[in-house]
Amino acid sequence: MRAALRARLGWARRALREAAPGRAPGPPCWSCGTALAGTDGTPRFCPACQALQPPAPRPDLFRLMDCDRSFSIDVRQLQRRFRSLQRAVHPDRFGQRPPKEQYYSEQHSSLINKAYQTLLNPLSRGLYLLELSGVEPAQETDCDADSAFLMEIMEINEKLAESKNEDIIEEIETLIKVKQEELTRELTAAFERDDLQEAKKLLGKMKYFANLEDKLKTKKIPS
Repeated sequence: MRAALRARLGWARRALREAAPGRAPGPPCWSCGTALAGTDGTPRFCPACQALQPPAPRPDLFRLMDCDRSFSIDVRQLQRRFRSLQRAVHPDRFGQRPPKEQYYSEQHSSLINKAYQTLLNPLSRGLYLLELSGVEPAQETDCDADSAFLMEIMEINEKLAESKNEDIIEEIETLIKVKQEELTRELTAAFERDDLQEAKKLLGKMKYFANLEDKLKTKKIPS
């Protein structure tokens, strides 16, 4: 008993020493009470009893996925990180663990999925960057001044609604893809020069094309 107690105290002291400068200690381990260092949002296990700890309330998704906080990300690195994290916390690994730990594994797994999908998609990644910077996302009315853009969207909508020809639907699909790629390049440049208002405007346009993509999915003729 005394040896176990000394071991836990040793783990606690090391955890406190390893805490980042200026970072307050996190809550103690829910399972054994060992003092833990503050977390940066990544999943962690208690060094003393190896119990999975609960996820942070509002983790930085870029830090969680080991990415720079940037619109330009390494997709392969993101995918590798996603697979690594899911292997560590997937609920299938916790079937024989206490119910609380099973619940935490489900929370972590859900959060990792959300982080992966958010950062993988250019639209959601850009919107998340605006959120981190305290910038409200664009509303539909923000694009009202760009009459040429709205006319283009209206024409694509009408063409999509009226068409039942598979070749024309594929043509529209290609057009939407090209437009999204153009907007992604422009967004990359806007974020690189820290022009958040321009990025906000471009993301507003990207939302319109994302809506068209959703309509296209329901319109496409099954093969």
